[in-house]
Amino acid sequence: MTHEFKKLLQGYQNAKHIGLQSVIATVVSLDGSSYRRPGVRMLINENGQMTGAVSGGCVEKEILKQSDSVFKTGKPKMMTYDGRYRLGCEGILYILIESFDPDQEMINSFENCLKRRKHFEINSFYTKKADVGDALGSVIVFEDKKQYSFAKNTKLQINRNNLLEVFNQKMKPCFKLIIIGAEHDAVQLCLLAFSLGWDVVIVTSPSNPQTLKDFPGATELIHKAPESLELAWVNEHVAVVLMTHSYVKDLQYLLALKNTKPAYIGLLGPSNRRENILGDVIERIPLIDESFFDVIYGPAGLNIGAETPQEISLSICSEILSVIRGQEPKSLKNKSGKIHFDVSL
Repeated sequence: MTHEFKKLLQGYQNAKHIGLQSVIATVVSLDGSSYRRPGVRMLINENGQMTGAVSGGCVEKEILKQSDSVFKTGKPKMMTYDGRYRLGCEGILYILIESFDPDQEMINSFENCLKRRKHFEINSFYTKKADVGDALGSVIVFEDKKQYSFAKNTKLQINRNNLLEVFNQKMKPCFKLIIIGAEHDAVQLCLLAFSLGWDVVIVTSPSNPQTLKDFPGATELIHKAPESLELAWVNEHVAVVLMTHSYVKDLQYLLALKNTKPAYIGLLGPSNRRENILGDVIERIPLIDESFFDVIYGPAGLNIGAETPQEISLSICSEILSVIRGQEPKSLKNKSGKIHFDVSL
């Protein structure tokens, strides 16, 4: 969700640059099921251009119509959308539409939050009926407890009489993928991870001549040998895939990760290669914490019959998602109950 909000803010800045106003629509509640869950947002510019989506397509058209009054009056509003007879999701969506014109201080705080990889929250005040009013709206709250309205000229009457419901959304740092290696398959994995909204960092040897331009979607390219690589920031919001295609280099970089706690470490190659690498790790560091091995997956990826670099990338990203979401992969047709779990995104 954080990466989606970042894209909406970029869309707002692009629109403002050419003199266009923007409104933002947030799904704040849901009865039944839907394509997306509460917390999803989209941005609408006054020329009708939309950034993001809250469903599969039909809801967006109605939001565009409903946003017209917000552009004209500046007053936030609630709309409901009953998809039971128009969509295949059998749910009723409650959508808050409000002006989006944050001040520069809020934008700076958000960018600093992203850079420091900190959590933040968004609180949206709403009612489960079609309504218009100044008490409706959203505030974003950062680690220092500073909070900002979505529109800088809006001062919310925050739920003083407990007449409004509050949708509280805790936002994590953008998920980060570290790809150690710079071959063709690393480029494909980078592209797919970027499309998922992950921040991608490429790590390669100091002598490698490639630049950041060689890895579309990557945010950073680090030319460092394993022994000089700074990895203290690697935590549960980070996955690592070792794909240097060199046993020695993979081993060296894996040893460099020994004191980190990522969500996932992927190793390419067959299972006997994995066993050999892990054996060498234990030989060099006999007292290594056994929990380090719990996050190592090799061969990396789910068994989907992947052959090409693009398919292998899909397999690896799917496995990473299943790990960080705590899900055991299975066909949805064999799953009973609802599709979505209440997991933090």
